Amino acid sequence: MVVLIKQLGIDTVTSASPTTATSAKDDPTGFRDLQPLIENALAAGCEFGNGCPGRLGDAMRYAVLAPGKRLRPALVLMAAEACGGDLHEALPGAVAVEMIHAYSLIHDDLPAMDDDDLRRGRPTCHIKYDEATAILAGDALIAQAFTHLSENVKDPISAATAVKTLAKAAGPCHLVGGQADDLAAEHRFVDSGDAETADLPPNGESAVAALKHLESIHQRKTGALIAASLSLGATLGGGTERHRSALACFAEKVGLAFQVVDDLLDLTADSTAMGKRTGKDAIKGKLTYPGLLGIEGAKTRAEDLIREAQEAINVFKERKWRLSSLANYVLERQH
Repeated sequence: MVVLIKQLGIDTVTSASPTTATSAKDDPTGFRDLQPLIENALAAGCEFGNGCPGRLGDAMRYAVLAPGKRLRPALVLMAAEACGGDLHEALPGAVAVEMIHAYSLIHDDLPAMDDDDLRRGRPTCHIKYDEATAILAGDALIAQAFTHLSENVKDPISAATAVKTLAKAAGPCHLVGGQADDLAAEHRFVDSGDAETADLPPNGESAVAALKHLESIHQRKTGALIAASLSLGATLGGGTERHRSALACFAEKVGLAFQVVDDLLDLTADSTAMGKRTGKDAIKGKLTYPGLLGIEGAKTRAEDLIREAQEAINVFKERKWRLSSLANYVLERQH
């Protein structure tokens, strides 16, 4: 299958076969050559069968197959490769984590949540279809993610471990809990119109305490699926405990850095480049890294996190190159 994808602001036509290692290493993201493999697996995974109502299936595919970076499924494949595993054996984990990610974006965008009308440069699912269909599409993708894992991971022990990993990451103490705390943290700042001079939260909370709370939110809301992606890759790629420990540390640092940069981009980037509305965090008075640390302080925090992430993956020696490139991309991305 030939897939037309728009990734990282570049239009390319690609086939399902990854490029050579030499050309892949020239890619600053470390995973662009994996995207065709991921896109084809996602398309195949979005064939839901005759029993799925047409409009529901369309909404599910609209969310999952929307143009995107495919960071989380790429992380699954990267981790499997770093552990010495086979990329194709890890594909069920890549598909499942992207389904969970897509569901979370559908629900996050709903009027009762973040109330967004633009996602990945297109109308959000509830705008394109309707609110009820969007809710049902998100619900169905949760179930479909675990169905896909259980049916496509050959080894039953690995399948059970993968299902448990993803379920825990998507649950009330991680992804959903992080979103709940994120919503609860709205309006804790008085918007001064200047991130460098944003007021601290009322009630006398210190900046240190606020930063700790913010990182707790994003270690769950954003970091949970990043950590799960790497853990799935380790499981499906036959990783050792030493590998898992290194990947867990890498996930924690990269996940936080990703959110720091996301907060900076929400403040400084153009909506067209981002593919979603920007500036809404300040309007809603959300806890953000620039609000707590200032723009330069947030940039320094992201740089420190990426340096720590790079140190964590030295265990993989020459097989760390994809993860290393990805970490640098997270720091330097413009959208």
